[in-house]
Amino acid sequence: MAGKTDEMTIMDHLEELRRVLIVSILATTVLAVGAYFFCDQILAVLLEPLTKLGHKVIFTGVTEALWVKIKLSFFVGFLAALPVILWQVWSFITPALKRNERFYFTFFVLVSFVCFLGGVAFGFFGVYRLGIMFLLRFAGPELIPMLTIDKYISFTITFLLPFGIIFEFPLISFFLAKLELVKYRFLAKNRRYALLAIVVIAAILTPTPDVVTCLIVSGPMYLLYEVSVWIVRLVERGIARKKQQQELAELAEARSAAVVDG
Repeated sequence: MAGKTDEMTIMDHLEELRRVLIVSILATTVLAVGAYFFCDQILAVLLEPLTKLGHKVIFTGVTEALWVKIKLSFFVGFLAALPVILWQVWSFITPALKRNERFYFTFFVLVSFVCFLGGVAFGFFGVYRLGIMFLLRFAGPELIPMLTIDKYISFTITFLLPFGIIFEFPLISFFLAKLELVKYRFLAKNRRYALLAIVVIAAILTPTPDVVTCLIVSGPMYLLYEVSVWIVRLVERGIARKKQQQELAELAEARSAAVVDG
């Protein structure tokens, strides 16, 4: 009977997970359909680095333009549906959490959404536009760019997504510190290696080979690292303070028990 109960419990979890996936996919699809009607306006914003310089984008296949609009719609739909997706994840995980853990996870859901969108916005407005305009000017007047819309939008999406993930680093550091998996001393001691890794990542992410654009990207990334170090330090102090209070309470309780026994 116990085995059957355990099996039903697992099936219930799988059913709940299926519901989470279905709702997340439906939310993304519905918002993608809505975003499709604004595809021309969204494309105008994304193509601004090209149109500012007087360049035009072409498509080489009959269905290429339609496919690009569908792809872009689902990308925008995913960004718009992130609150719903994160809320579904929240509803799936919170029943297994304690009351204080639910607060932290709710905080994580809200802040992670803001950080992700902030990273994508920074990637586009702070790096991508400048990089594309630089590369096109770097080609010179003799070379005429023949850019296809599919490759351009695919490059844009794959370029922006890592920025959204990178901007989650302070939040991830907060939870790793809460779980005592990362220490302030380790992060502070390895600043130079972190800076080197950040410069390498920035050089990979930036579409231009110039130092200025690389610095524009690596600067905020290193700032996020320092914010993460500061967050980990605060969390460690809070944990140490809490442990000290618990030790004092246990010591006081032991002394009270000793007085009663005596």
